[in-house]
Amino acid sequence: MWPRKPLKCDEMFLRVTAIWPEVERAECLARGAALKWASGVFSRPEHLERLSQYRKRESQRTASIHTRLKSMVQSYLEGVGWGLEQLREAGAELREVSQALKNTGLESSHRTGGVKSLERMREVSINHRQLLAAVSNLPRLYSVRSIVLETERLVESRRLLEAHVRLMDLEQWQDDILWQLYGPEGTTGSALTAEDQELVAKYFSGVGKLVDALGKELWAVVSSALALARQNPTPFVSAVRIVEREEALDHALLEERDGSRGNSRPLPPGRPRCWRACFFKVLGEAVSARFRSVSYLHTRGPGLAGHLSALQHGIMADLATVRHLLEHCVPPHYQLTEAYLRASHLCLRAHLAQVSSWDLESGEIFAVLNWVLHIYNSPDMMGHPELVKQFDKEELEPLISPEKLEQLQKKYVQSVRKSVSEWMHKALQVELQDWQRDQEPDTDHEGFYRTSLPTMITQMLEENARVALMIGETLRDQTIQMGLYEMENLLNSFGMVESGKEHQRDPRNSKNQFYLHYLLASISNCIILKKSTESLQQQQSSRSVGRFSRTPPNPLAALDRAVRRACRLVMDQLLLDLQPFLPGLLTRPWLFQGDPTPKLCHVLERHLELYGHVRPPCRQRLQEEAQWLMVVEYIRALMQKRLVCRSGEERRQLAQQMVQDDQQFRELFHGLEGEGLLPEINPLALLPILADFIQLKDPDMLTLEVSGLVAKYPDISEEHVSVLLDIRGDVTRDIRAAVMDLLEQSAPPLPLGYRPIFIDILVPSSTIAFCLPTAKCA
Repeated sequence: MWPRKPLKCDEMFLRVTAIWPEVERAECLARGAALKWASGVFSRPEHLERLSQYRKRESQRTASIHTRLKSMVQSYLEGVGWGLEQLREAGAELREVSQALKNTGLESSHRTGGVKSLERMREVSINHRQLLAAVSNLPRLYSVRSIVLETERLVESRRLLEAHVRLMDLEQWQDDILWQLYGPEGTTGSALTAEDQELVAKYFSGVGKLVDALGKELWAVVSSALALARQNPTPFVSAVRIVEREEALDHALLEERDGSRGNSRPLPPGRPRCWRACFFKVLGEAVSARFRSVSYLHTRGPGLAGHLSALQHGIMADLATVRHLLEHCVPPHYQLTEAYLRASHLCLRAHLAQVSSWDLESGEIFAVLNWVLHIYNSPDMMGHPELVKQFDKEELEPLISPEKLEQLQKKYVQSVRKSVSEWMHKALQVELQDWQRDQEPDTDHEGFYRTSLPTMITQMLEENARVALMIGETLRDQTIQMGLYEMENLLNSFGMVESGKEHQRDPRNSKNQFYLHYLLASISNCIILKKSTESLQQQQSSRSVGRFSRTPPNPLAALDRAVRRACRLVMDQLLLDLQPFLPGLLTRPWLFQGDPTPKLCHVLERHLELYGHVRPPCRQRLQEEAQWLMVVEYIRALMQKRLVCRSGEERRQLAQQMVQDDQQFRELFHGLEGEGLLPEINPLALLPILADFIQLKDPDMLTLEVSGLVAKYPDISEEHVSVLLDIRGDVTRDIRAAVMDLLEQSAPPLPLGYRPIFIDILVPSSTIAFCLPTAKCA
């Protein structure tokens, strides 16, 4: 190492300052900071007493800093010196290595000629080795043809194990010859020319054909394994043993190739054969062939269910053969039952995909869905206890994908909908033909009119729902919803209104003499259908309501509309029967003789008797509507002013006759109030009120009477009151004006739930007196 002379701190500082100018500035800053600190500390005289202490402390601190700086610089200089020494040693070693390489290159250039002279010797050695291999293998080469012929005879006679032993010997000879020609060192591959390979292949040309023939026989045995297992499983066992031998050979050759690096022996021709994989492939093809062998002649229509049943029995019989016979003929790791199940499942998937693509009817779709969802997974098939122990069916894909399953269900519902629609329209035609019969409709055990339509529709919809439930709740809900749609369409297309119009045009010559009876029967039918509809809706699961369509069916609303139409037609028929007698009401013959009120009551009584054959609550509704109709027509007849009173006695007689008519009507409808009609909304209560209005003796009290009338019947108009005043015949202009003023001032709104009665009663226009041009109209 170089001699080092210790440097003083001042010299070091000067050198450092020359190299780094920033040090000088740092020193100035430090001196300024020290001066500032000293001026602050010794700002008072008494602080000077501790000057010696500060000086001593700062001297010690400065000495400590100088010591650390010297130590750091000394350490740095020692490290630099050690590094320089290492560089000198490395340079000396590099010079020595360079000289050695130079000498080695000179020696190798002098020996090149000696290496070239050995090439000829290498070629002679290779030829010698090949000739030695040919001489040693001549006996084998001459016997190859005879062994090939013998092996072919063994294969043809299905002595497969013996044939395979001969084949293994032939392959071993061929591999040994090729290996000897190739060379064990693996560095003379160029010596094995194409001519040599062709020569060896020519001698062993029959080996490849033997492999193909043996494989063909093996796969024929595997394909017919199910039949052989019941008769003689020996060929199948032999085939499995051969497959395992070939698999062991493949495994050994691959391990030898992968385990050796420098001495890598190439794989023999045709290796690896992978016959175990071929075994399972042929097994799957055999299963597919058994599926194809099932007859397709009767798979359409009712034959589809039988076809699926035949598949079920065939698969389970084959599985029993595999489990009880073939499973014992193969090694445990084959898991033959599981392999057969997988192959059968794949074939079933393909087969059912083909069947699902056909244009199936509802019965065929039901057979497919029931077989896929229930039979296939039942204990009779995949859910068999023994199969569940050996195999987890959850590992298999579903026979039909969820999307395809949903499509099949929709297709089923559409097919059922088509048949339901056709059947409903046929039932409707039968219903309309029943309307033309010359006899009353049938009655049930309770005496209510009925026809066969609701029973037929209900049974059909419930049967479809029950059948769909065998598949699942989702299909049941879709089927119910479809049935409710079709019921709604049927009710909307039911031509009751057209039939009623045709009957009203010529009631006397109408072909349907029991038109009213069948109208009442249709109302009872609607009530029965309503109960059936509610029962079907209750069967639906709550999550499926409105799930299958944006606009869910509303058959109950359609039933209500049908009931309203039928009730309106019934009232039209009642009005038609009352019409001949209504012009005689509130006339002078009626005033003195009471006619035609008894005839009206007779018509009403006959109708009310027929209404008794209608199921409640529509029976009460018809009775109420008949009461309203009678009162409205009575008031309408009153508003015609057919009878204008000339004296107080006529007013008394008119009021008395109106009260008598009211009493007759009440006796006729005596049971109605007890069945739900409240007295305050009973329309018959209007007749006594009008009678009191007419027979009021003091005309000055008419204003108060009209006020009470308006309070009870706010829909009464000025025209109606004016007609009532005209009928009295004793109302002066002043009283009339006061009454009209009262009506103008009091126009109360209709109360909630109030049913107007005067709105439907039109008042005839008043006769205006003809005025002469020269006269002034009053």
